[in-house]
Amino acid sequence: MLKRCSFQITKERRDAYERIKNELTNAPVLILLDFGLPSKLEIDTAFSQGLGASLHQRQIVDVEPREGEICYISRKLKDSEARYRETQTECLCLVLALEKLHYYLEGAVFEVYTYCKALKSLLHMKTTHGHTLRWKIAIQEYRGNMNIIYQEGKSNTNAYGLSRWPLDNVKRNPAYEPQVAVKIPIHFMEIDRRKSFRFSEWAPESGTPDSEDIESEETETPILGISSSEQNNELISAVMKTYAKHKQCGILLQLLQQKCRSQN
Repeated sequence: MLKRCSFQITKERRDAYERIKNELTNAPVLILLDFGLPSKLEIDTAFSQGLGASLHQRQIVDVEPREGEICYISRKLKDSEARYRETQTECLCLVLALEKLHYYLEGAVFEVYTYCKALKSLLHMKTTHGHTLRWKIAIQEYRGNMNIIYQEGKSNTNAYGLSRWPLDNVKRNPAYEPQVAVKIPIHFMEIDRRKSFRFSEWAPESGTPDSEDIESEETETPILGISSSEQNNELISAVMKTYAKHKQCGILLQLLQQKCRSQN
């Protein structure tokens, strides 16, 4: 405020001031987890945006029972995760919450509230599909203590807001997940020189070609993304075709030679 600016106390400002005093003089927003009581985990996802989860527990605070918040987590989806279907994204959110909040949930009884009905069948799903199978294995240790309950999206307000305005996926974020670095094998890296093989001229009577008959010449064009196994298959295919071609020519020449000799 400027020194010469007058400050008017309105009803809204008075209410805000009283609310701040009330929050500062009462129990904090976050509470400590009581492992002897069941807890509540709410999860939600926003399509191609982020993941959100909040952990709650009903305790006696200031002589009155109320539901207090224990922890919030959220993060933006990675590029690969943004292409998941809605059910897959919800499964990912559950796995993320269990991994990041495992020190609260391991050995404890808790309920998972989600708007995705298909998530309830994840524990009993018979699948061998990539990441879905890995997610199923990841949550097996919570199977006896976790109960998944359907809840309408409009009632899941905490996780809803977290998923719509998620935190960046950076190291200072408790829900941080590093980008998976794809390790490219050496034979998939750029090849500066590739040797192409060809047969030299050889007489059909000599039979199969020896290694000395195979010459190599270097090409200047680099080849990207071709594995050594693919190169070997191409080489073998070329060798077999050339050998079959020369073998047919050799048979024809032998027949012509025999015919000429018989005429003589």
